[in-house]
Amino acid sequence: MSFLNDLLGRKDPNHVMQPLYNAVIAQGRRVDWYEQGSVPDTLDGRFDMIAAMLCLVLIRLEQDDDARQEIAWLTELFVKDMDGQLRQIGIGDMIVGKRVGEMMSALGGRLGAYRNALSGNGDIEEAMTRNLYRGNAPDAAALEHSVKNFTDLHHHLSEMTTKDVLAGNIAKVES
Repeated sequence: MSFLNDLLGRKDPNHVMQPLYNAVIAQGRRVDWYEQGSVPDTLDGRFDMIAAMLCLVLIRLEQDDDARQEIAWLTELFVKDMDGQLRQIGIGDMIVGKRVGEMMSALGGRLGAYRNALSGNGDIEEAMTRNLYRGNAPDAAALEHSVKNFTDLHHHLSEMTTKDVLAGNIAKVES
């Protein structure tokens, strides 16, 4: 398929978006989220963290009307990855579609909650407690760590060019 896309001058969405998706996964797997932030290091906790990082990137890309196609492609990579992850842990074909649908619904809910909170129309601590900790608030220091790092990454992404975000250069360099 890649050969045909090249021949016809079309972009291969998997090839174009894979660096950004890999960067989203890397951000969601940062050890500090689980150690200092007390995000549960479980399948659900890792899903919640990846979804949170994906939401930050999607919120940033929504600022650019020309990035609509890339938003769709990035979301498709997420679906493909989640489908593969479910199959890898032994979820059968009959159930995978339903579970992926539930994950997409969860992503949509989180996207709305984080978008509202980050724009000042909601409480970020409440949104993160509900969506990252599934309603079980961690101790104050852990929540503070997660909120600070989440909002710092949001500000970092907001200052980046769309081209740099799409290239996957989203890691915040600590000074």
